[in-house]
Parts: sequence; structure tokens; C-alpha cells
Amino acid sequence: MTGARPDIAVTGIGLVTPAGTGREATWDGVCAGRPTARHVPELKGLEVDFACLVPDFSPRDHVPGSRPWQYDRFTQFALYAALEAVSDAGLDPADWDADRVAVVFGSSAGGTGTMLEQHRKLLELGTARVSPLLLPMFLPNMATGQLTIHLRARGPALCTVTACASGATAIGTALQLLRSGACDIAVAGASDAVVQPFWVTGFDRMGALSRRGDDPPAASRPFDTARDGFVMAEGGAALVLEPASAARARGRPGYALLSGYGASSDAHHPVAPDPEGKGAALAVRRALDDAGARPADVQHINAHGTSTPLNDAAEARLIRRLFPHQPSVTSVKGTLGHLLGAAGAVEAAITALSVAHGRVPPVANLEKQEGDAEINAVTGTSRAQPVDLALSHSFGFGGHNAVLAFRSCPTEPAREPAAPPSEGFRPPVDGSLRKTEETVRTPRHSPTKG
Repeated sequence: MTGARPDIAVTGIGLVTPAGTGREATWDGVCAGRPTARHVPELKGLEVDFACLVPDFSPRDHVPGSRPWQYDRFTQFALYAALEAVSDAGLDPADWDADRVAVVFGSSAGGTGTMLEQHRKLLELGTARVSPLLLPMFLPNMATGQLTIHLRARGPALCTVTACASGATAIGTALQLLRSGACDIAVAGASDAVVQPFWVTGFDRMGALSRRGDDPPAASRPFDTARDGFVMAEGGAALVLEPASAARARGRPGYALLSGYGASSDAHHPVAPDPEGKGAALAVRRALDDAGARPADVQHINAHGTSTPLNDAAEARLIRRLFPHQPSVTSVKGTLGHLLGAAGAVEAAITALSVAHGRVPPVANLEKQEGDAEINAVTGTSRAQPVDLALSHSFGFGGHNAVLAFRSCPTEPAREPAAPPSEGFRPPVDGSLRKTEETVRTPRHSPTKG
């Protein structure tokens, strides 16, 4: 406990990323440091024709309900990740107090794939061919909305949009809701699916993307002297958060304690980081203060580490300045690419897993650091190390900064397997999610396939 506040435990984790569908696939992929960038046929002809995509994701197999096409891909990712997390936590929505369950989910852009496709139909085929599901599929808050339906959650339901900090902002907001007594359980995370020619071109025109098209797997290289931009990616992550006392009472000690959250703004530039890192440093200090910790207590940092020249230089200087004792540092964007709004949620999940397993994934493709900005980055292979306090950094366009602090859970017996769920809720089986009941009413018109 910190004062009168309850300790908040991470009791469930769900992940769908370019390393694979499911928590274990992602953890194995990032610990192996296997880059996932590849050429994408849909991007052929662009200056940047590669990205990191979720492999072998089948909406029919991985998304609940009989009509997965009713959801944009970003909502499909959110549904998979959240339902995996809830199952992992050993919870059953049929049994919980729905009024006391919150859902806080972020996205940087929402259902842009749906928006772009329906705009094409409007221009080429006319208004009659535009789907009546356009808005329910596109609106950024609809991942949250659909999750409340599937999870039968009637507590606070929020959507966070802070660019690449959206996922971390969602998790921090959920922490505040739990501490305030507004809910007893929170499902928090983020998803994004914007690997489309329109958005890739936009980021490339800004000069934000790597142009290493001759070798995509080597393109994302956080903190490396040869970095030239980030690699776009897609996916989602969800955490189940609840008071640690309640989790222990049902034999679920959790992966880690979410002990601190700090947020700030750079107030500097729409897209460039403050080179002095004043706003980012403020978010770090606030997260540590919230956790009742000092910089010297930090043993590991999951860095934002985008592989862009400006971000990585500013963040490395920040880490060197605030943490002269050189805690271990990783950035999983070398393996997964940049999941934009989902990045902070994915990296929070990885940080919690690092605390739980005492292992830090490597920074893929990091071969040489700048001499005046060298940090204790984990390279080559994953590093076994006890982690009692870790930070996860997320910095977004618009100057949004969000930092999460995770502590190790008190020593408890091994995690018990989840109790059998009720008939109305079917958790993941062999990496897939299935649910037979329809949770979205069939619209008056079905979307056209033209």
C-alpha cells in the first residue's frame, strides 16, 4: 500500500502483435529479438513498401461472434487482446458485478481502414454502396464500446487518444479509476491498424519512416547510429487491473503491481520531441513520485525507442541524466515495429512480463550506440535479471508523455490455473477466441462487398 491507496495488480495480459497472436507468442518473439518487418504487397509502389503486420490473424478464428466483418481490424485486435487478458486473469464476465467493471482503451486513429474503403466506394460507386456500419466501425471509441458489450461491463468506459502514448494513457487512466473507487476491475489497453498506403505515405512525407527497403528486417534499430526512422506496425494489447488484495483472495497474485503513472506535455512542437526532454523528465518524475520511488530504485526501463534520430537521441540523454546508475534498457520496437497508439499498451504488457519473469528482451538490430548518448541497452539475447521496479516510457505526437511504473508482486505461490468459465463466456483455446452468441444486432442492411 502507498498511504491509503490500494495496490493495483496486473492479473491478466492479452497481446496480438507482429510477433504472433497471443501473449506467449509475443513474449517469445521479443525475447528472441526476431525482427518482424517485411515487404507488404498492399504497399507496393510506395517509397516505403514494408511494415510489421500481425501474421496469420483470422477474424473468423480469433474474433468472437458470427459476424467478425462487422468490426474494423483495430476493434478485432482489441477484442482478441481483451478477451485473452480476462481469461488469463481467471475472470468470467458472467460472474462479476458489471456495474463495477471499467473499460479504458486507446487508439491513435480508430477504424481508418474502414473509413478509407468506404470513402472509395462513395466516390466510385455512389452513396448506396456506403455501408451503414461505417460509423460503428470507424469511430475510435468503438473498440471500447464493443468491449463493454462483449465483457458485459457497465462501469466507466473511456477512449484515450494521445497519439503514440494512447495505450499508456489508457492504462494510467484505469489506475486512477481504480484508486478513486470508481470501479473494482479495469480492462485497459489499446489497438491500432493503420498500415495502409494513405497513412504510410503521410508518415513518410514527414520523414518519420525508415527507407531501408533493401533490408526490412534491419530497418527498425532503436538507439543505433544507423537508424533512419521507424517502421509502421499494427496490433493491440490489454491488461486486467484490480486491487492486489482482491486478486490474492482468489489466488491470483498477478504479474506485477502498477504502482505509478505520470503524464505531461512537451509544449514544444507538434511532432518533434523537446531536445532537452523537460516534459518527458516531468512525466518520469511524476510516475516515480506516484510510486513512492526514487530514480536510483529503477532497475529497468522499457524505452519509447522509436528508431528515429531525434526521439532516440533525446530519450537516451534523458535516461543518462536521470538514471546515472545505468538500469537496463530495452525497446521492443526493433522486433515489433511501431504500433502507434497501441505501442504503449504493448510495451506496458512486456514490462509487466519482464518484472514477472525476471527477463529483459533485447533491442533488435542495435549494433553501435552514439558515444555521448550510450545507455545500458540489452542487445543480442535477452538478459536474465531481477526487476523489482521498472518504467515504461511512451511519448506521442503533440507532445504527449506518459510513463508507467511497475513493481514486483510480493512473493506468493505460483499462479493458479483459471477456474472453468461459465457457459456464456468462452476463453482462448489453442490461441483462438470463439464465442457463439451474437453480440451485435444485425444492421438493417448488410455491408456491400463491391
